[in-house]
Amino acid sequence: QVHLVESGGGLVQAGGSLRLSCAASGSIKRINAMGWYRQTPGKQRELVATLPGGGSTNYADSVKGRFTISRDNVKNTVYLQMNALKPEDTAVYYCNVDLTNFDYTRLNYWGKGTQVTVSS
Repeated sequence: QVHLVESGGGLVQAGGSLRLSCAASGSIKRINAMGWYRQTPGKQRELVATLPGGGSTNYADSVKGRFTISRDNVKNTVYLQMNALKPEDTAVYYCNVDLTNFDYTRLNYWGKGTQVTVSS
């Protein structure tokens, strides 16, 4: 069993900043990749940023230069620092974790989501 706990969402004015966190715990042998996605009503969930275990970061074009993804491998936690926020960044943000458990099974988990609202 694996649990993902997200935090850091909220209401902020345009131009402001927020930092999202997602901590993974449970039966985890190795985390392969961690990332953030977002979704607005009526639209498909879209990639915001991903961070593979040994690879380079990947960002949506709309957030490049404003958002930074990072991870703490000791705490199994991924962060999303969001700066210069725009009203169009308003969405529910979901954490995603790709991991290998102690049975050497590769699994993928989603967090419950955290609301980010940017006012103009």
